[in-house]
Amino acid sequence: MLSKCIFSVKAPAGPPVEIIRHTFSPSQSAKPTQRVSLVTGLHGDELEGLYICHRLIETLKKLEEQNAVKGEVHIYPAVNPQALETGTRLWPFFSTDINRTFGEKNTRSLVTEASRTLLEDLKSNSDLVVDFHASNLHLMELPQIRIIKNFEKKLVPLAKLCNVDLIWVHPHAEIFESTLGYNLNQAKVPTLVIESGICLRIHKNYCEQIVLGILNLLHQTEAVDCGEFLAEVAPARIVQPDQVTMVQAQNAGLFVKQTEVGQILKEGEKIGDLIGPDQMPEDIRSPCSGLLFTLREHPLTGKGAPLARIATSIEP
Repeated sequence: MLSKCIFSVKAPAGPPVEIIRHTFSPSQSAKPTQRVSLVTGLHGDELEGLYICHRLIETLKKLEEQNAVKGEVHIYPAVNPQALETGTRLWPFFSTDINRTFGEKNTRSLVTEASRTLLEDLKSNSDLVVDFHASNLHLMELPQIRIIKNFEKKLVPLAKLCNVDLIWVHPHAEIFESTLGYNLNQAKVPTLVIESGICLRIHKNYCEQIVLGILNLLHQTEAVDCGEFLAEVAPARIVQPDQVTMVQAQNAGLFVKQTEVGQILKEGEKIGDLIGPDQMPEDIRSPCSGLLFTLREHPLTGKGAPLARIATSIEP
């Protein structure tokens, strides 16, 4: 494994802010067959990707010793280090979401300079990128890959290799145009965005599920010969934009869940209670049958807040 600092800037106090790239590659005499990059830590409160990359580095070191690395695997394990140090979603001091600073529309700043450097480095060194995310503080997410409409033809076959529960093809929205995944896909670098778990936590079972999926992806794309590390991956459910139903709070209150993500619900089945300050608890029931893939974990709920998302298409 070779490590390289692709971005460094002096901090007001303490060590410099650095973005590091770790690279696993074949022997010098072999030409890489495929270049795959794995990115995590854009949001400093999303820890699932850090653990996944830690587990992958362990395995890739063993595979490198066995000369089983056929392509190049680049791991960017902490691309927003100051936010990770403080456990916050946004880049400290600037209060900026770095995953809303990619593209050409943003004014120049330290944060946009970091995002520009990262984007160019990925474009120069990648044939395929995986961008790892966890959910925010409010929602628990089943392991899933989200694909913006019109990118699905190229991305769905790759997403099927990743051992996630759900592949969600969703409509384009202007907010995506400043994200890393969108800009890489626009630059013809296929990029998968994985969302799993919840922020500030590590859901170990979900992480191990995704580690196996990424090893399968590396094996199937011939970047790595995973051999004994391979395991059978489960088929993912592919969900189109009109096959997702959102359940929202009609009133403010406390949401107390009565089920867990991953359950197959029947229409009318109870999801939880919404307890308002001046009223009896309200039963929150599923408006349709399907796979519960998003569920509110943070109890305090405002009017209109998301409580659940249900995939009405439950066939792989």
